[in-house]
Amino acid sequence: MGGDHGLLSTVPAALEFLETTPETRVLMVGDRPSMEQQLQRRRFRKRASALAERLELVHAPEVVLMDDSPSLALKNKRQSSMRLAIEAVRDGAADVAVSAGNTGALMAISRFVLRTLDGIDRPAIAAAMPGPGDRVSYMLDLGANVDCSAEHLLQFAYMGSALVTALGAGDRPTVGLLNVGEELIKGNEVVKQASELLRASGLHFVGNVEGNELFKSKTDVIVCDGFVGNVALKTSEGLAQALGGYLKEEFTRSFPSRLAALAAAPVLRRFAKRVDHRRYNGAALLGLRGVVFKSHGSADAYAFRHALQKAASVARYSLNDRLAEALARAQTSPAVATPATAAAEVDLSERTALQ
Repeated sequence: MGGDHGLLSTVPAALEFLETTPETRVLMVGDRPSMEQQLQRRRFRKRASALAERLELVHAPEVVLMDDSPSLALKNKRQSSMRLAIEAVRDGAADVAVSAGNTGALMAISRFVLRTLDGIDRPAIAAAMPGPGDRVSYMLDLGANVDCSAEHLLQFAYMGSALVTALGAGDRPTVGLLNVGEELIKGNEVVKQASELLRASGLHFVGNVEGNELFKSKTDVIVCDGFVGNVALKTSEGLAQALGGYLKEEFTRSFPSRLAALAAAPVLRRFAKRVDHRRYNGAALLGLRGVVFKSHGSADAYAFRHALQKAASVARYSLNDRLAEALARAQTSPAVATPATAAAEVDLSERTALQ
């Protein structure tokens, strides 16, 4: 029910997802009359009656609006579609919940209903940032926490490292801290403190990552607060769309340009596909005792289907169980400092040099 387009995106996306993944089931949580109306408009019963066996409608009389405060959504909308979807994960009726709705409300409700893993104070939104070839970096937080302490950034690094390990991409992933420069003296006080904690943590911290390195896969994990991460993510998406528009303008400027466009058409199609941010839609909310995926609020049906596909692959991979195991190993290893003691283990001379 959430997002900029609501059922106009989620219903067709769910139907296409069911058609392409025959081993899955979907619980569609929302206003039943509205959902049935959308299904009827798409001739669901006649066109694909076989899908009906794998689609269940769950009525939710309330909706979390995009401008609702997290506290209002949590306290006053206990029968919202968002709340009931997350409770389905808690109760084992679903393996993963996917929402394009209010991010703050999604985090608050998920944290209250599912609780966080041991050693984690706040969930964080993590997503893959494409790099050269097939390489990716996992960046977090992308919007769940706009105000973070240094300890929270350290926990994000633990979660990001555990995510990479759980996905089988390496036992000792590299971690970078998003900053305004490579030098240790750069950044605000929170970032400087986080740098100290990371260097003392035992994680494979390689230093600062600048904004122009986000798509170079310099590190396996990129850590930042949710405000910076969300701005960086949406800026990159806007730039990709702008580049596509610029290319179209130039290739349609004159008759010779149009001829050149015809010759370059295969390359342009591959380029457009590669930079289409909708293909990367869907980010895991890490640190919970259950799997929740956040879709962009602006997602159309194509983008929301990609979020559903990502969520299904994560559920099949039992990522949350692997993540909990990896976090437990990381935080109980003698070589790794815990968030509570990491600051005390930074060498005094190093602190003095930084100051």
